[in-house]
Amino acid sequence: MLAAVAVFFAAAVGTGNGDPSSAAAGEAVRGMTVSCQTWGWEWGTDEMVDTMRQLKAMGVNWIAIHPYAGIRGDGTVGSRRRDNAGNRHLLRPIREAHALGLKIMIKPHLAYWGSPFRWRGDITFETPEQWQRFFTDYRQWIVRLAEICHEADAFVVGTELDRTITHADQWREIITQVRARFDGPLTYAANWTNYTRVPFWKELDVIGVQSYFPLTDQPGLPDEHDLELAWTRLLTQLTAFSREQDRPVVLCELGYPRSANAAIRPWEGREGGQHADEIQRRCMAAALRAVEAEDVIVGAFLWKWFARPTRHANFLMSTPSMRAVIAEHWQAAPAGGGTPVPDNQ
Repeated sequence: MLAAVAVFFAAAVGTGNGDPSSAAAGEAVRGMTVSCQTWGWEWGTDEMVDTMRQLKAMGVNWIAIHPYAGIRGDGTVGSRRRDNAGNRHLLRPIREAHALGLKIMIKPHLAYWGSPFRWRGDITFETPEQWQRFFTDYRQWIVRLAEICHEADAFVVGTELDRTITHADQWREIITQVRARFDGPLTYAANWTNYTRVPFWKELDVIGVQSYFPLTDQPGLPDEHDLELAWTRLLTQLTAFSREQDRPVVLCELGYPRSANAAIRPWEGREGGQHADEIQRRCMAAALRAVEAEDVIVGAFLWKWFARPTRHANFLMSTPSMRAVIAEHWQAAPAGGGTPVPDNQ
């Protein structure tokens, strides 16, 4: 089963929507998440198309976008969209990615800012009424997204909702309804601390992990060999869990900030400090080497890139050092095609 599902996910690289018959055998998912600092209108622009061309030239073969809905303390979930924009920001990137020979994953996020929650992993409720409201609203939103994005190549039913996963029956109902509307592979993006606790992997096709694993507890410039050893240990754990669940693994987010603490606390967005550039480079290089070496890891989506220059961004994969690492490990063609994205995104 594990091998069949791995081929199923990889097949979308070649054909879309999971037809393994003409897939490039063993082709890894080399993904990039294109992010935004709004509610996503940038994904429907010409700049997004130029960005996808440039990423393809670097060796990227998958794109991910992350549509938002808001969350309130009472459990209300609601999406926003620009007036007169419709679903252009969702439909155009799917169409344009396919025209470029790329595949695309839809990875919905709950926008917790302005709510009582510090991050998505904090989302929980106190009363049965709040839980019922949350799952009713969330199911309606996520099923509607699956309908709108049915021509995409993979779909994530939830991202980092750590404190909701004990409500397994509600999640299984969400998965059932999404699968009725979406033919491609489905996954859930579990936080690195909680992927072994998700009770509904067997209802999904791939184990999704937000892979912000700490690689060391020692400050300073990490030794490259130590980083490789850390990833060897992590891969041992991921491989064992993959075989236990009979499902392959995709790293739904893999990224490091340009920070002195990137190897210690890679989930923190704070940047700067001594050796920050080199630490980011070493961490990413070690991660890409590790992912390439393990068969049950079907690939990774790097976090993150922007279609337009943006202020106060972190985890950037568009800096010169990150571009070089990505191109080296993903055997990219020479850069070209499309309008260059500025290095200071």
